[in-house]
Amino acid sequence: RRVMKAGLVLAVALSLAGRWRRRLPGRRIGVVLPPGIGGTVVNLALVILDKTPVNLNFTIGRAAAQSCIRQSGLETVITAGRLREKYPDFPWPDDTRDVVDEIAACGKFRIMGRLLSIRLLPVSWLPGWFRVPRKGGDREAALLFTSGSSGDPKGVVLTHRNIMANTAQISKTGILPSGCSVMACLPIFHSFGFTVTMWYPMISGVTIVSYPSPLETKKLAEIIFSEGVDVLVGSATFLRPFLKRARPEQLAGLKFAVAGAERLSDALYRAFMERFGVPIVQGYGLTETSPVVSINYREGADGVEKDPEKLGSVGLLLEGLEARIVSVEGDQDLSLGDTGILWLRGPNVFGGYLDNEDRTREAIRDGWFITGDVAHFDADGFLYLEGRLSRFSKIGGEMVPHGLIEEQISRLFGWNDPAEQVCVVLGRPDEAKGEILVLLTARKVDLADLRIGLRAAQVPNLWIPRVICEVESIPTLATGKCDLRSCQILVE
Repeated sequence: RRVMKAGLVLAVALSLAGRWRRRLPGRRIGVVLPPGIGGTVVNLALVILDKTPVNLNFTIGRAAAQSCIRQSGLETVITAGRLREKYPDFPWPDDTRDVVDEIAACGKFRIMGRLLSIRLLPVSWLPGWFRVPRKGGDREAALLFTSGSSGDPKGVVLTHRNIMANTAQISKTGILPSGCSVMACLPIFHSFGFTVTMWYPMISGVTIVSYPSPLETKKLAEIIFSEGVDVLVGSATFLRPFLKRARPEQLAGLKFAVAGAERLSDALYRAFMERFGVPIVQGYGLTETSPVVSINYREGADGVEKDPEKLGSVGLLLEGLEARIVSVEGDQDLSLGDTGILWLRGPNVFGGYLDNEDRTREAIRDGWFITGDVAHFDADGFLYLEGRLSRFSKIGGEMVPHGLIEEQISRLFGWNDPAEQVCVVLGRPDEAKGEILVLLTARKVDLADLRIGLRAAQVPNLWIPRVICEVESIPTLATGKCDLRSCQILVE
């Protein structure tokens, strides 16, 4: 256990920035670190230097990691020796530096000198004294790569304006007030971990309780209990294992949990409430929106309230965001109550993909970001997601939703355990029909039983999978989110 207060975090970051000012070539610098003190001070130091931190996913495989390094033009990576030993197949560049050695090279006297300056000098003097850039705006502040859950990684360029806007938008909701503590275990190469559990706490005064992995559920439960954590942040897949691996008293002190990155099922919400008495607040965001778009949060007299009528909604849009609902073809504006593709515009929305004009043109039209999510709003302005457009198959001219079919199949076979994901429905090219549905499952399923059961439940014939592919477990990403790209490879 190591405690580091804000002043010391800044002193270490300033010391690293001073050391690297003439020793760190290139505009962009790779960062391969887990959440925690190291990742925080390195990102802060690089921003102070007016360089762009590129937090790289070290779990996506050598080829994808090489693509990210090539696209961003990285020559230097900051990491930790233990991580380099753990991932020997990662394409480490020749100039790979150990953050522990770099901090040690700064020297205790230099760090303590900067800490003394922070405490004694007026705050308004510090930027000039330490040569901190005074202009941010639309300058590049971060480069993140999409997780690749449904395709090759794309470089998402976020500006200072994007990140500052999103932290201000989150603050306006009141969900994470200054002084509260957040469990920070999400990887900082993921936009959720990067903004919500790293930059937002630094800017807003929220306490970070960090652990390097979101997958060690038993250890996380122990930390949440011993440190008195207020808020647990993760994805639905990340939260499910707590139902089996955490004791109720370990999470009893939580005010609430926040789930993003994927759909939160009603079953998981109710199971979490029943076992721990902890409500899950559902949010929605994308890497391209820095990332938070909406949060279904409301503070009541006894803490967080979740209106039962709004269960399943991802909440109201954050302040400053505009939305449109557009037809799948992109040629017609629909009413907000209709189901279509969600388009967004606002200060936290990115300006384009790295060196990829074709993908940028596909994603941004007249200043509007086309999210690729199928959604609608209710009369009160609450947003409901029905899935990614990529999670629909077009069969016989009809858009067939994979997520709804998964729910029907889980209901049919009694797969009601919210702590486990046992099936995924995907599309596969077919010469006769253009596309057919495939059920990828970690359970034994008879195709005839599946067809009979779904027909009895009045599921349309087009919605019934034609092929079953059995696997030992459903692939997931390091964030706990279902790895749709790996799933797709398994069924092709």
